[in-house]
Amino acid sequence: MKTIKFLFTIVLLSGILISCKKDPEPKTQAIKNKEFNVDFEKFTLDNGLQVIFHRDTSDPVVAVALTAHVGSAREIEGRTGFAHLFEHLLFLESENLGKGGLDKMSARIGGSGANGSTSRDRTNYYQTVPKDALEKMIWAEADKLGFFINTVTDPVLAKEKQVVKNEKRQSIDNRPYGHVDYIIGKNMYPADHPYSWQVIGSLEDLQNATLQDVKDFYNRWYVPNNVTLTIAGDFDADQAKEWVHKYFDEIKRGKDIPTLEKRPAILNETKKLYYEDNFARLPQLTMTWPTVPVYHPDSYPLQVLTSYLSEGKKAPFYKVLVEEKQLTSEVTMYNAGSELAGQYELIIRGFEKTNLNDVDKAIKTAFTKFETEGISQQDLDRIKAGQETAFYNRLSSVLGKGFQLAQYEIFAGDPGFINQDVQNILAVTIDDITRVYNLYIKDKHYIATSFVPIGKTDLILNNSTLAEVVEEKIVEGAEETFDASITAEYEKTPSSFDRSLEPPYGESPEVKIPELWQENLSSGLEIYGIQNSEVPLVQFRMNIRGGLLLEKSDKIGVSNLLARLMTKGTQNKTPEELENAIESLGAFITISGGNENIVIQGSTLSKNYDKTIRLIEEMILQPRWDVKEFGLLQQSVISEIQQGKASPRNIANNQYAKLIYGEGHILSHDNLGTEASVMSITIDDLKQYYNQNISPSITKMLIVGDITSSQVKNSLATLNNNWQTKEVRFPDIDTPKAPEQSKVYFYDVPDAKQSQLRFGYPALAATDTDYYPAQVMNYRLGGGGFASQLTQQLREGKGYTYGIRSGFSGSTIPGPFRISSGVRSNVTYESAELIKQILNNYGKNYNQDDLEITKSSLIKSNARAFETLNSKLNMLLNISSFQYPKDYVTQRESIVNNMTVEEVKQLANKYLNPNKMTYLVVGDAKTQLKKLEQLGFGTPILLNENNDKVKD
Repeated sequence: MKTIKFLFTIVLLSGILISCKKDPEPKTQAIKNKEFNVDFEKFTLDNGLQVIFHRDTSDPVVAVALTAHVGSAREIEGRTGFAHLFEHLLFLESENLGKGGLDKMSARIGGSGANGSTSRDRTNYYQTVPKDALEKMIWAEADKLGFFINTVTDPVLAKEKQVVKNEKRQSIDNRPYGHVDYIIGKNMYPADHPYSWQVIGSLEDLQNATLQDVKDFYNRWYVPNNVTLTIAGDFDADQAKEWVHKYFDEIKRGKDIPTLEKRPAILNETKKLYYEDNFARLPQLTMTWPTVPVYHPDSYPLQVLTSYLSEGKKAPFYKVLVEEKQLTSEVTMYNAGSELAGQYELIIRGFEKTNLNDVDKAIKTAFTKFETEGISQQDLDRIKAGQETAFYNRLSSVLGKGFQLAQYEIFAGDPGFINQDVQNILAVTIDDITRVYNLYIKDKHYIATSFVPIGKTDLILNNSTLAEVVEEKIVEGAEETFDASITAEYEKTPSSFDRSLEPPYGESPEVKIPELWQENLSSGLEIYGIQNSEVPLVQFRMNIRGGLLLEKSDKIGVSNLLARLMTKGTQNKTPEELENAIESLGAFITISGGNENIVIQGSTLSKNYDKTIRLIEEMILQPRWDVKEFGLLQQSVISEIQQGKASPRNIANNQYAKLIYGEGHILSHDNLGTEASVMSITIDDLKQYYNQNISPSITKMLIVGDITSSQVKNSLATLNNNWQTKEVRFPDIDTPKAPEQSKVYFYDVPDAKQSQLRFGYPALAATDTDYYPAQVMNYRLGGGGFASQLTQQLREGKGYTYGIRSGFSGSTIPGPFRISSGVRSNVTYESAELIKQILNNYGKNYNQDDLEITKSSLIKSNARAFETLNSKLNMLLNISSFQYPKDYVTQRESIVNNMTVEEVKQLANKYLNPNKMTYLVVGDAKTQLKKLEQLGFGTPILLNENNDKVKD
């Protein structure tokens, strides 16, 4: 997929429909869940296409999703990865959209960008667009379903194979613990079980795929009677039905689709396997038990069981493994239900040098603790409260609603299953939880995988055997060549009307810029808010300016540790009591330290807003300063830093910051700190930062949702009166300068399957006059997704990468311009040279067509710019952080409308000089470093002697 998600299922979904055939009038039914009401309608075309409508007129946007009931489970051994490969192909072209397909059209119509995802059991294609583009989307989706396969040629297939293989390298082969799921699948299921292979498939199978294989797959599974079309948003239902019939009716029904039988895994023995991971720096133990398919009655108590055992201070696994034994900083546990089977998974990443046998013993102790103590009704109710908030969060966008509708239709056989689903969740009892634990977990066989750093097999679980994993070798010129520009020749599929004519726009939507209110309190606390009552939720963000900016260079990491510690209890509540108080409200509260702020953010049911604010007030004014929790956090952060050293993407980001800002600049540091700096920090350092820098005078409260301005102001009155105002002094921040001459830097990660590229220089602040115009200029370079030249040439034209982008990232402080990508290792130089050429030619070749596409996308996309609570929160963030005017969105529209080609050329010449940039490559030095001399910027500078030590 475009951004692959290896999904299993979602527990809480939305939607209730009554199914009927085409001829009778479609029925509608509403579901009422407390204050919330959603209406749905479903009808079926004669060819079997299931169509689901949900109308929501709150924003002038429509989400369109096409869901095919085909995933990796419908593949055959030896041709794995087909469903996912096919997802990629379906975006490229169709008979009447032409080359570029939906991607090209998306840029013109202001869409969110055509995207997709593939799981074991289904494939999604989706996009949110302004309402005036609905007919265009229905036309385009029909063209993909019925008028596509003739456009796939051998060169197109060859190119997309490279893109998918790059995705596999990026998401699996080139990251720590990437092969865990592969080993589990191979050993959990028999070889003929469709879950025994991974969604993305194997590199060998992908390479062996033929054009005929692809056509056979399409003709079997991409038929109307195996597809659901969902339309959700602001549209006229009668008109939409006419369009659906017009564009989909004549697509022929396919052969009947057989129902796959449920096939839960059965283990006759416990299997223990190990693997030395080139990218791991910490040992990880994963245990997996077979369970039940999605919507099985036992899946509900299993989900509650995972939450209770692993999440929070009270969880038995947290108490034993984190607090008592101090073997890890985090326990991950979940029950993943798919269509045919389910898995209960436990993941524990130990601290450095932790023996996984000690982890195994602690796991047994934690299970025994649960067997002895059980779960209380209070804890059960607390978990259900969190599920309620999560339910509403999933419904906060029209696209989210559409996804849920399709999910019920395909896997429950009836979208009206929502009633039973919610009842099943709420009906879980203590006895149910005990029963499923005994039935599926206690004394049952499981798969155990020990992943350890290379050379650390002394840490693996006893009696483990070496797992078989196929590692790709880096070979120059190993990939086949192709010319993706060749136009396919074919006889067009007949139709009763001319489908080559793109439908016109509908009536232009009126962009609704949310009305905001602002208040300055006597303490200096600033409040920015937007009232929105679509769902009974409130989202908030409190920015306390500071973070890394206010730290000392020898104590980097203080603000991050302080932020984390503020969630670990108050003077009146133990860490466990505070956590239970938050969760019992169905609220989520996080506190994090960043480069320029400490951020308190979260969400809550609107009915519990006041109680949630009282807890935040307590966390700010009455920190607990718990020494034990401080020690655990120190250890956790050090572990995080150690593992970050093994991630090529993380290495690239950190090294790029050092190169851009220079030694000694505060922003050159990772705000986590280093192992040494974190070890040197004491709890007194945190107290000093708190006493000097946590002040309402530098704090902005942003809030959106089902809440009035008067309620917000009243809720913050106590905090305003009791929070002491301090004078906070910010040090002067040096503005880094762009290099006078480009240089190439290399960080060696031996045997890396991809090279991470970071090219750029110190550029603009968000408050600079040129900042937004420069973003407009960058749209066709690398800011416009599939409409950008970087993507079109490196991904679509060459197959070098899975994704590439460019952009400016300033704040009140000038930030860098950056081009970032992960490219196939054996085309590292070729990718860098092509990027350099694109930069050289961008301004020279920029034309009116580029500008029109940019204008159309940026202006039309404003229709969906404020749909979700989170998007409204981002609007408040821009206004509060950068003093943008309240109508800055309207002013930006004017900037875009008045932009000329000549102005863009001038901006490109000013801000895109490839000869005055820093070029950083993180990859395999022995095969790639030498060739980079051909860029013409001298001998590359090696930043590290080995994988751990960086030169001064």
